[in-house]
Amino acid sequence: MPANIIETNHQPFQNERLDPISLDIIESALKNARFEMDTVLFRTAMSPGIREQHDTFPMIANEQGKMVVGQFGSFIHGFLAGYDGDIEEGDIILTSDPYGVNGAISHANDWLVLMPMFREGRLIGWASMFGHMTDVGGGVPSSMPVGASQIFQEGIIIPPVKIYRRGELQEEILELILRNCRLPQWNKSDFKSLVAACRVAERRCNEICDRFGTDRFIAAMRSLLDRNYQAMDHLISHNLPEDKLYFEDYVCDDGRGMGPYKIACSMWRENGKLVFDFEGTDPQSLGSINFLLNEEMFKMFAGVFLIMVFDPQIMFNDGFYDLMEVRIPDGCLLRPKAPAALSCRNHALGRIFDVMGGLFGQGSPDFLNAAGFSDSPHIMYAGYNSKGEWFQLYQIGFGGIPGRPAGDGPDGHSLWPSFTNVPNEFLESNYPLRIEAFETIADSGGAGLHRGGNGLRVTYRFLEPGEISVHDDRWLTYPWGVKGGEPGGRSSKVLERVDGSIEYLYSKQDHIQVEPGDVLHFNTWGGGGWGDPLERDPALVWRDIERGLVTLEGARRYGVVVGKDGAVDATATANLRKVMAAERGAVELFNFGGTVEELRARCKAETGLEPPRKPEVQRHVTVASCC
Repeated sequence: MPANIIETNHQPFQNERLDPISLDIIESALKNARFEMDTVLFRTAMSPGIREQHDTFPMIANEQGKMVVGQFGSFIHGFLAGYDGDIEEGDIILTSDPYGVNGAISHANDWLVLMPMFREGRLIGWASMFGHMTDVGGGVPSSMPVGASQIFQEGIIIPPVKIYRRGELQEEILELILRNCRLPQWNKSDFKSLVAACRVAERRCNEICDRFGTDRFIAAMRSLLDRNYQAMDHLISHNLPEDKLYFEDYVCDDGRGMGPYKIACSMWRENGKLVFDFEGTDPQSLGSINFLLNEEMFKMFAGVFLIMVFDPQIMFNDGFYDLMEVRIPDGCLLRPKAPAALSCRNHALGRIFDVMGGLFGQGSPDFLNAAGFSDSPHIMYAGYNSKGEWFQLYQIGFGGIPGRPAGDGPDGHSLWPSFTNVPNEFLESNYPLRIEAFETIADSGGAGLHRGGNGLRVTYRFLEPGEISVHDDRWLTYPWGVKGGEPGGRSSKVLERVDGSIEYLYSKQDHIQVEPGDVLHFNTWGGGGWGDPLERDPALVWRDIERGLVTLEGARRYGVVVGKDGAVDATATANLRKVMAAERGAVELFNFGGTVEELRARCKAETGLEPPRKPEVQRHVTVASCC
């Protein structure tokens, strides 16, 4: 049965006409409220992942559950359709069950708080915030086990539950949840911060109603949604083709020695709608790289991509959802059947952005961007310090953003624009480690007319015995280049033992024991290049050399020769470029660095690691075999 919203005031909202200035003021007020939600959370949470790195996602939705401001799009209408119970003023819902909200959150570490906003007995909207908890129990510290085969191994799963009932905190439920976490004080603080952020949204929305009236507030929310629909309808009908386009990309491995896993998608325009069909995506993994892709979330990803490319002035919200249709086969990597493991889902999540870039760019090559740092790699380090106190580090790594029509990709940047780095001083003050290098990796950005951003090298020296886990990807496949641009450099993880031995780690690995003095080089990948590198201004190449972003040897990828005097040799450069252009021939739209089979054959020589074997398929999965 669908949720039953209990309202004591059944007077319908009146249709109000808003002048453009009032609508703009309300729009700005809602945007400010959304950012204030973040500010409150960051200032009151305890875990570095939320407080320092900002791994959170806020939302304010209208009374029907459609997101008006936020990031990930709304899951509320789907949640309400499946929630069997009453919802009334003062209630707050908490959940960490991805299968219970159809992938609106994507693994058990994400705690989602949902609060209905009432005014004078009527529901006027919804506030929501979810954040990544550093630990929720499970088989490894930080609760993201590479080896998990079911979600039950990944920590406590909270079904949609009223954690506040009519304004009263359900203390016993909260204590039961916290008892299953390694860092209960952090979780408790972060949970209350999520609630505080939602209360801020409720307060600000009521202040808007005080100023403009409730009916005008409701009308403004609807107008903002309608305006988005009209703008996106125009954008889709005038910029995207009716002919079917197809693109595929890969997650390199599943942490169990199998891979790569294909993500395939077709896109076309039909009867005024933009259709995305993931037919051809590989079956779900036996491991934990499955990603339960929420259709509304994907629509938001696609919508934001379109807006940023074609018209950044459009405020993205849920208004355009009826203009898109998303088809995902049951049992595939993006629609796994419960209780499939999800803890390493970030690799498939990130690869979705590369797939979208490849699809949209084929229809409008001038807007095509290369593949980039489409992931949120992690390092986890846990143990007991010299005082016998438990420590636990969870950190997100950054890498190279792809080359684009607008210019070079940023170096050492996050996939998510709002994420920030944890200061090295903070890490060294709070954890038994030293950061011995924090630098971009020269030449790891793909060469191009517009260079791909460089990956990042962080070197950790561990000062206490402990256990580390690493999560990353793109160690086998390359972040591809476009329109003549070259692929970016791969990722790698190298562990130097205090005894002098060296270990090349796979990109997804748990239970790595470290001793004082061991050093880990955590190298992320670069972004692919955009456009012919032989057309790049030699002065820009020389500037990159001066900045340490490109080496003298790497400059030759651009056909640039540096003389003995340290300056660009214009004559030698022109001659070299002619030779390189003749040998290369015509440039290709995509440069993947080789086929999957070619990459397998070269894997050991290029990475020092054995290639993954072809994936095995669970017997109950019915989608087409990946093999």
